[in-house]
Amino acid sequence: MVTLARPFRLTIKHKAFLVSLGWVLGLSLSCLTSASTAENPTDILRRSTDMVRGNPEAPVTLLEYSDFTCGFCKKFFLETWPRLLARYVESGHVRFVYRDFPRSPNGPALKAAQAARCAGDQQAYWQMHDRLFSSDLRFDSTALQDHARAIGLDLQQFVQCLNSEQHIVAIYRDRLEGGNLGIRGTPAFLLFLTADPRASTIVHIPGALPFDVFEQEIDKLLSAASRTSVPPDEGT
Repeated sequence: MVTLARPFRLTIKHKAFLVSLGWVLGLSLSCLTSASTAENPTDILRRSTDMVRGNPEAPVTLLEYSDFTCGFCKKFFLETWPRLLARYVESGHVRFVYRDFPRSPNGPALKAAQAARCAGDQQAYWQMHDRLFSSDLRFDSTALQDHARAIGLDLQQFVQCLNSEQHIVAIYRDRLEGGNLGIRGTPAFLLFLTADPRASTIVHIPGALPFDVFEQEIDKLLSAASRTSVPPDEGT
């Protein structure tokens, strides 16, 4: 088991990097970072704005920080994710949460993350998520519009959303909060008890590791969840 990494600290170097690359379009750096660094790290593990797959009340949460242009992220999606989906997510034992951790502040990584969120505005986030990871990882405007057509989006609305860049701040809020939780690269996964992340060790799985690694850690948490659940009253 790998425990949670040391929390990220935003240094002067990091601040200069963010400013120079325009990561905080529409907000001051202090405004964006204060929301990401003032909280206890475990307080940002559950958010009402999260993209959740599976039973929202599942006892265990698998939180992924990822980049649509990352080859190892695609490896996880193609090789490990289908088994996790079938065994734990579809059975209602695990809720899966995806957050953006673009490795580059612009270009295809940012465009793809925006495309998924713009699809989400049309209730098609997971359809776009799956299509992007199933693609050849080329995310120019033409390719993204082709993906939008393929999943039946209103193309005009989708293009307007991309052009407005309305989701950039939220994407980089994910990125900064991931750093605050100790994430250093993609893909990275955090496993914790949904009801109370601080009730047990938060497990950090760094990389596209085999299914068996996820299975072992998920089963441990499911066992912990069953021990902490309150049994029903007799006769009910």
